[in-house]
Amino acid sequence: MTSPTSPTIDANGIHAPQFSDILAYLQTQYRSIYGADVYLGNDSQDGQFLGIVASAINDANAATVAAYNSFGPATAQGNGLSNNIKINGIARNIATASTVNVTLTGVAGTTINNGVVADSNNNQWALPATVVIPAGGSIMVTATCTALGAITATIGTVTLIQTPAYGWQSVTNASAASAGAPVESDAALRVRQGQSVALPSSTILAGILGAVEKCAGVTQAVIYENDSGSTDGNGLPAHSIAAVVQGGAALDIAAAISNKKTPGAYTYGTTSQQVVDSIGISHTIRYFVPTAVPISVGITVHALAGYTSAIGAQIQAAVAAYINALPIGQSVFLTRLYVPAQLSGGAGSGTYEVTVLQISATPAALGNADVAVAFNQNATCAVADVVLTVV
Repeated sequence: MTSPTSPTIDANGIHAPQFSDILAYLQTQYRSIYGADVYLGNDSQDGQFLGIVASAINDANAATVAAYNSFGPATAQGNGLSNNIKINGIARNIATASTVNVTLTGVAGTTINNGVVADSNNNQWALPATVVIPAGGSIMVTATCTALGAITATIGTVTLIQTPAYGWQSVTNASAASAGAPVESDAALRVRQGQSVALPSSTILAGILGAVEKCAGVTQAVIYENDSGSTDGNGLPAHSIAAVVQGGAALDIAAAISNKKTPGAYTYGTTSQQVVDSIGISHTIRYFVPTAVPISVGITVHALAGYTSAIGAQIQAAVAAYINALPIGQSVFLTRLYVPAQLSGGAGSGTYEVTVLQISATPAALGNADVAVAFNQNATCAVADVVLTVV
């Protein structure tokens, strides 16, 4: 017979008794041995002893439930989920660093060893181990952010030399940084696991998306289809498909699309790659890399009792994180930003009141309208672009 203090498994999964139920059962058993008049309040030695035993049983039950749940992708967490999804041939995406193309200017022949540059927000960007300035006096190289995650740098902001070298005169970036990504969350990994099982599907679009999502380094992707005989509202040509993919290697992505698409289907996009099929025929595969839409946010809060500058920093970080987590093609809706601006009702949210909240696509003036994001774009926001005013 199963003890009332142990977990049970039925058709609906695993169930464990609450701590209060475990303690009540132990108290009942204790009184059946020593008498119904035994005092077992929290201020008694016997009551405290039974509380310790009940807590130990409850902890063991929680570990049993966690172990049971780790065998299913819908309920597993952390390392358990990472191990579980290997059966689908995928792995959790690790944190990646942002990159930016920078132009170094200086005296021809100057050698820069282990150079580091910085942007206006003092983010550090490491140059290749050795860079030699050529005869022309300038060279473009790719710098990697020393911090992992979605670190942004807009055009012309990477201008600070952190490791001066004789003959190296200046640095700048003519294009915005390509944002990295944090370690893939459990929620995002579950979504990708669900998409991965579409690889052998009979639905072509689902199969293409599953194949693209499986490519190493891909952080998110969407796919569109125009099955009509004319150009659609997104600009897709007639009878074409368009994948929008963030991260990953171009050749891997193109090969995944080529292997899954139907013969004759036109692929639409601004990034193209030649893929040779199994019989030696070369095909041009096109797709989009999402274009970043930098978002500026202005928030005015009325400080109440307990408000601190640290809470203000949390507000800025929460709003920026919300925008950076929006999927490809998702517009930024002004009213939805009130939730992260209010810290989702968490600690500190009661110490202030949001009185004004405005947004815009940088560098447009702040306003009260939503910011539209095209199907092949994604919204981004640096913490520094969330301007907080306290009144």
